[in-house]
Amino acid sequence: MAGSFVFEQFVLDSDDRQLKRGGQAVELNGRYFDALALLVREQGKLVSKDRFLDEVWRGVPVTDEALTQCVRTLRRQLGDDAASPRFIETVPKHGYRFIAAVDRVDDDRPAIARAAATPPAWQGTLLLAIAGTVGGGISGFIGGLLYGFIGASQPLQPGMGAASVLLVLLCVTILVALLGGAGVATGLALTRRYGAWVIGGGAVGGLIIGATVKLLGLDAFSLLVGQSPGEITGALEGLLIGGGTGVGAWLSRRTISVRRSALQAAASGGVAGLAVVLLGGRLMLGSLDLLARQVPGSRLRLDHISQLFGEASFGPVTLTVTSVLEGALFAAGVVSAMALAERDWKGAAPR
Repeated sequence: MAGSFVFEQFVLDSDDRQLKRGGQAVELNGRYFDALALLVREQGKLVSKDRFLDEVWRGVPVTDEALTQCVRTLRRQLGDDAASPRFIETVPKHGYRFIAAVDRVDDDRPAIARAAATPPAWQGTLLLAIAGTVGGGISGFIGGLLYGFIGASQPLQPGMGAASVLLVLLCVTILVALLGGAGVATGLALTRRYGAWVIGGGAVGGLIIGATVKLLGLDAFSLLVGQSPGEITGALEGLLIGGGTGVGAWLSRRTISVRRSALQAAASGGVAGLAVVLLGGRLMLGSLDLLARQVPGSRLRLDHISQLFGEASFGPVTLTVTSVLEGALFAAGVVSAMALAERDWKGAAPR
């Protein structure tokens, strides 16, 4: 079938037998071009191994490894990943399927123009990083409101107003969540094309931000009050929550539902929050409680929150429940915001 086919920033021209990305030719030998053309023409349909042998190799005896190498090369030239495919999906023991959206056009010039107008990859990476940061901030806003209202409803220390307690807790949680969101989302955005490596990207991003924030925080407390609580949230917590968020991001690549992505991320983030506690770490509320108890003259009390979980003061049950909730809320916010941004970005790309 003659004509041109457009998918994302690529144009496959059957007449000139060329694959172009943004107007630049992509190197493919003739047989591999035929294999890609067959997949693209049958977009969304399974192409069996026998069909490849009949229509691409035209009856020439070849091993299964030849087809495997062909598909591997096509993925490399397209920037695709077998573990989390955007273009070529493997159907084990049966064949392959082209899963990207394809437009067929008769005039090559508008096809090339539309493909060239597709936003470059770095813009998508930046957009996703910003979206994830905002998602983290929204999670911090929700958590800060929850903690603030609960904290402000208890009997307050002299000189403290309910509005002050709410505002302080809200601002602190939003700031920490924005910083964490920036680190984790940047790691996820940079590795999103590499399948399960996105888990490591989130973990490394969280570790770097966690270690940096803890270092600066401890130095600030040492400078201002002459001592520093060493067990506040830091690199370990950032590593675990970032990794849990990465698991949610990896799972979200397998679904088009933002709601389902958020639920999967909440589950993996909650497990990461539990792991933080089991390994002796603390997240947001646990760190605030530690600061309130160790900094001289602090008037912040979190006992009212602990009483919701049957404890007279901030104990292991409160620490565990709040860590799980914080991990779930953070991961869900970051992943769902990135999923929405990626969907809208791809939807806005010219076809």
